[in-house]
Amino acid sequence: MQELIVDLHIHSHYSRATSKNCNLEGLYRWGKLKGITIIGTGDFTHPAWFAELHEKLEPAEPGLFKLKDDLAEPIDKSLPPSVRGQMIRFVPSVEIATIYKKGERVRKLHQLIIMPSLQSVAELNARLERIGNLKADGRPILGLDSKELLRHALETDQRALYIPAHIWTPWFGMFGSKSGFDSIQEAYEELAPEIHAIETGLSSDPGMNWRVANLDGITVTSHSDAHSPQKLGREATVVQSALSYDDIVGAIKTNDARLVGTIEFFPEEGKYHYDGHRACNVRFTPAETKAHRGMCPVCGKPLVVGVENRLDSLATRPENYAPKNPKRVEYIIPLAEILAELAGAKSTGGKAVTAQYHEVLDRLGNEFAVLRTVPQEAIELAGFPMLKLAIERLRNGQVVKDPGYDGIYGTIKVFKDASERQETVNQLSLL
Repeated sequence: MQELIVDLHIHSHYSRATSKNCNLEGLYRWGKLKGITIIGTGDFTHPAWFAELHEKLEPAEPGLFKLKDDLAEPIDKSLPPSVRGQMIRFVPSVEIATIYKKGERVRKLHQLIIMPSLQSVAELNARLERIGNLKADGRPILGLDSKELLRHALETDQRALYIPAHIWTPWFGMFGSKSGFDSIQEAYEELAPEIHAIETGLSSDPGMNWRVANLDGITVTSHSDAHSPQKLGREATVVQSALSYDDIVGAIKTNDARLVGTIEFFPEEGKYHYDGHRACNVRFTPAETKAHRGMCPVCGKPLVVGVENRLDSLATRPENYAPKNPKRVEYIIPLAEILAELAGAKSTGGKAVTAQYHEVLDRLGNEFAVLRTVPQEAIELAGFPMLKLAIERLRNGQVVKDPGYDGIYGTIKVFKDASERQETVNQLSLL
């Protein structure tokens, strides 16, 4: 048994709006830099990507795969020694969009499917290619009831794991305000008992989901929905289990002691947390939306209702409710974002921030270790006193939140503004 960080929701370079570096080599590299153990392959329905999985992966532990040595070794040599020992395993996964009419409404849902073998993947792909075009996009769009997609997955392999993705997202979530349902039972009918887990999405966290009684007994998971390898692990699930598909998936399906908890974005950073209209520069809290009767005061059209508002409408419990023996919830800000803020940089992709990112990892270990477990004193002793202060604030939840809305990401900062940051720099210089 060991603690494993799991990120099952990613995309390959065959999905729309993804990085060309979203290949297995890129995922392997960034998995090591981040400190992730189990990475979903993403996009297994796409024929060309499925061929790459066959070509570049080989079986490892039961139901898990590893990058072939001739591909992995050159990457390892290019990485800081501090992260080379990080184990990386892949598990077949895909996100599928379903668009269909049910209950006199058009539904648009996204869902994750995880499979224990490439043979099962091939059998599921053969079923689905008779329903829709699997070549057009790494995340295929099928005109199929989500319940029937679940049925196909389970009939292909009972060990499959099916997770409704980012369930509160307005446009494509199971509970989304634009095309979702009000309960799991409404969406999946007689197959509702086969839904064992949901994905929070970036705009909600476990505490928000605990307020909804309809989710009692359902495992709360988080994953990155990464469209570039650098975004791996911006959210993740933590399990304490054996290194095998059945044990990892078993932890998720049963929500037993093997399921440790999740690593989360602050939900305010998600791009659908509040209500609003991007084009009109209008961002509202749920109370403000109610005061305006759900209409935009600029253009007069209905506002896009975000996650917090939609969740409030389905919640049966007060804010700050927690179940008995809740799972662990840890909040992070990606290390590159912290370093960019400390440097006063506008982008996380600049040369200076990138160089410091690799310097931090070289001295202290992978990103998750730096954010979660490396002692603060060790960060300071390694030559990063400002980072030590930032990590202290992060771990204590002392952050400044500016919520996202209508497709615009929010921001989470460790300093209120540039002047507070500079004042801190000056104080540290005096010390």
